[in-house]
Amino acid sequence: MDGDKPGQWQMSQKSLVAPASFSNHQKIGQRGVAAAQRLRQDDHVDPIWDLATLAALPLKCSRHNTNSRAHSITKLVSTNVTGVNESIVIVCEKKDLFASACAVVRAFPLFSRKNRRGTTPPVTVNVEFILMEGEKILLEPLSQPEISCIESVARGIRLAAKIVDTPCNEMNVSHFLEEVQTVAGEVGLTPVIIRGEDLEAHGFGGIYGVGKAAAVPPALCVLSHEPAGATKTIAWVGKGIVYDTGGLSIKGKTAMPGMKRDCGGAAAILGAFYAAVKSGFTENLHAVFCLAENSVGPNATRPDDIHKLYSGLTVEINNTDAEGRLVLSDGVAYAKKDLKAEIILDMATLTGAQGIATGKYHGAILTNSDLWEQKALDAGRISGDLLSPVPYCPELHFSEFSSSVADMKNSVGDRNNAQVSCAGLFIAAHLGFDYSGSWLHIDMASPVHCGERATGYGVALLCSLFGNYTTCSLLQQFAPNVTEPPLKKVCL
Repeated sequence: MDGDKPGQWQMSQKSLVAPASFSNHQKIGQRGVAAAQRLRQDDHVDPIWDLATLAALPLKCSRHNTNSRAHSITKLVSTNVTGVNESIVIVCEKKDLFASACAVVRAFPLFSRKNRRGTTPPVTVNVEFILMEGEKILLEPLSQPEISCIESVARGIRLAAKIVDTPCNEMNVSHFLEEVQTVAGEVGLTPVIIRGEDLEAHGFGGIYGVGKAAAVPPALCVLSHEPAGATKTIAWVGKGIVYDTGGLSIKGKTAMPGMKRDCGGAAAILGAFYAAVKSGFTENLHAVFCLAENSVGPNATRPDDIHKLYSGLTVEINNTDAEGRLVLSDGVAYAKKDLKAEIILDMATLTGAQGIATGKYHGAILTNSDLWEQKALDAGRISGDLLSPVPYCPELHFSEFSSSVADMKNSVGDRNNAQVSCAGLFIAAHLGFDYSGSWLHIDMASPVHCGERATGYGVALLCSLFGNYTTCSLLQQFAPNVTEPPLKKVCL
């Protein structure tokens, strides 16, 4: 792994002969500690062993955690890296390979502006796996396509984390579009971009209204992968607020730092789109990026202003800090009307309430489909990007947006009434609650970062969730094994 180039990441499966008693994490840890003690007692041991660290993962794993203990892997690797070339060996069951690999990747962020004295040589990280099945070590190596697949997902995770970590003076809307252009060039696509005043002319009142006060104009950007023989159309829509001051409903001095991360949904979708296309996505896949800086200035949207969104619905603004739902509503309406998508997923750092409702490790999933909810929950455990469901009940919650002068307001009347669900339902309203397709909303405001570093959350999740739509045998293995019932129940 080169410190500045996201593509250099080496993974392999190491074939070793080991005792059959390597049957669980505890036994591996006990034997490893004993071996390390013997090594340190030997005066003739190579000094390189002084740099070796052996760690065992926690034994406890509840039903809402990932069996891979991915978060512990990331923490262990992060706290034990030396800053020079690294060799990491992971002993795990094959079913935990994907999540474990992604967990290691998260420990090596790309973005840094620290001054380094002298010339620092590139750092290479070699990650090897000893795969277990019960008490048996699997000696058959991973195929090169499988290793390439993991490397593509790794690239996607690190790309998403880099974008989220980068401050707005280096990652404004124009810079984000450059990242999209780079990915588009690597997968042989040309993005469609609608920007600035053209957004208003085309009816994108949400994106335009949020971003019109910024020095760098807002944009809707679309990448479309349309392979021959595709029978389904899927759209991933990402919130790309490159910085969120709150607008005229301005955030306080302690709430604003960290708002460079408000593009985390769009960043995850860019990374996942790259990995999915590289893995041979077989259906039509569109990535829709809703990009804006929510700034303050003479042209800023005011509370009481009314905007008409791409859906045709009007919105009375009562909180300019509830801007993400406005840009996403334009994005999902475009996915429905123009792209004719049957499956629409939007991903966003949407609400602070998400962290209260589902915590800093689990994103919130809101969907009109029982099937896709279960698939998403399973994909979260498989990938390590955990999810927890929140209530989908528009008949009880959507009234929070009632307005006397427009079709709806953009912020709830009662902040104590299922805020995470309500925020998602605002977006769903612009699809229409009678939308016959499947809609998924993922709020990942808290999992997007851990401490001061981005996690790349969402890339592994999407690659697992839609793994069955790729030609990659590895992603197919790590896709949720949930089948659609004979008569699909539509949740209105």
